[in-house]
Amino acid sequence: MPAVVNSVIEGSIAQELDIEKGDIILTVDGNTMADMIDYNFYMKSELITVEIQKSNGEIEEIEIEKDFDEDLGIVFESAVFDRIKPCLNHCVFCFVDQQPKGLRDTLYVKDDDYRLSYLQGTYITLTNFKDEDRQRISRMHLGPFYVSVHTTNPELRVKMLRNPNAGKALENLTWFRKNKIPFHAQIVLCPGLNDGAELERTLSDLAKLKNTVLSVAIVPVGITQFRQDNQLRQVDKKCAIETIEIASKYKRVCCSDEIFLLAEKPIPPAKYYGNFCQLSDGVGALRMTLDDFYSHKLPKSVSKPYKIVFACSYAAKDMLSEVASKLNTIKNLTVEVHPVKSEYWGRDITVAGLITSDDLIRTVKDIDCDVVVIPSVMLRPYSEDFLDGHNLDYVKEHSFKDFFVQQNIYSLKEVVDYIREV
Repeated sequence: MPAVVNSVIEGSIAQELDIEKGDIILTVDGNTMADMIDYNFYMKSELITVEIQKSNGEIEEIEIEKDFDEDLGIVFESAVFDRIKPCLNHCVFCFVDQQPKGLRDTLYVKDDDYRLSYLQGTYITLTNFKDEDRQRISRMHLGPFYVSVHTTNPELRVKMLRNPNAGKALENLTWFRKNKIPFHAQIVLCPGLNDGAELERTLSDLAKLKNTVLSVAIVPVGITQFRQDNQLRQVDKKCAIETIEIASKYKRVCCSDEIFLLAEKPIPPAKYYGNFCQLSDGVGALRMTLDDFYSHKLPKSVSKPYKIVFACSYAAKDMLSEVASKLNTIKNLTVEVHPVKSEYWGRDITVAGLITSDDLIRTVKDIDCDVVVIPSVMLRPYSEDFLDGHNLDYVKEHSFKDFFVQQNIYSLKEVVDYIREV
């Protein structure tokens, strides 16, 4: 995939130069680029020459004078311009393999690319890690990375990832330590495989790598109704409680919000999560959102009777119920929380990012309200598309409801500001 322009930022150098969607950046100072790492490196100059292939096929060469660290303001279609490094694993817990046919094509893509880990925070297993990758990472001082560790037991990791190269995890992480490459670690907890004593072993091994490990996130395995075997089981209350106790013995190790919910324990205070390093993995998201809500002053009343419904995941139900109880003290305002039951994936899937359009419609269509609030994570980034292919207009048409999309899923400021305008 070449360096295709998806959009340009308003008021940027790229806009002034009439760079448009569909244009391709061929070279910078005569250098071809494999990814955004190369692009960012070659941009570090006060004078650059950019070769561009316009959407009509014409090639232009433009000399640009700018500040040393100034960006052109281009948003590319992909952070990787050559072939994305594919995942070579067949993990027993892989969520992609538990999906039915007919969803968006991008949902079936399994990448394992260290460049996307560095640039976008995606998780890698290092099973396709090559010497040339190590050399580039060391030479360019790249990091931090996000690594799906799961276990440091070589035999068990080979079994879980179903890849003979998977047993080199600790060897690769030790290389990170020797080369001062920081990383965040993820453990997908699979009861009967890498929990209990095996989890103790993994956390003990990671602790020996000291401050090279910036954080460790423990998340429960997700199992959908489309899974073809019963090889895995869900994390239950007993396993969740045991996992929280084990994790508490180690620094910079946090369990996800879902594990605390499964353990029927309260979400910890902000101090537990440190710098909230792995929010995208559901570690501290509920705490951050709740604390953010309490930082905003609420209006005493709204101008007319108005009813808001939060359509949310079951994971967010209790947190938003607390929010709703506070919002209901505002005169003329009524707020309710309606978690969306996942008929599509099965009852054990409880996160907002997997809610489908039809499940959402079933939840809200018979509710009398003025607006339904949903988090943007229900939609594909930069779009209004749900993962099952329908869009927000489809949901509006079939539910007869108006919707407010909360763009920042870790802050309720947009919702509070919306209420002020009622």
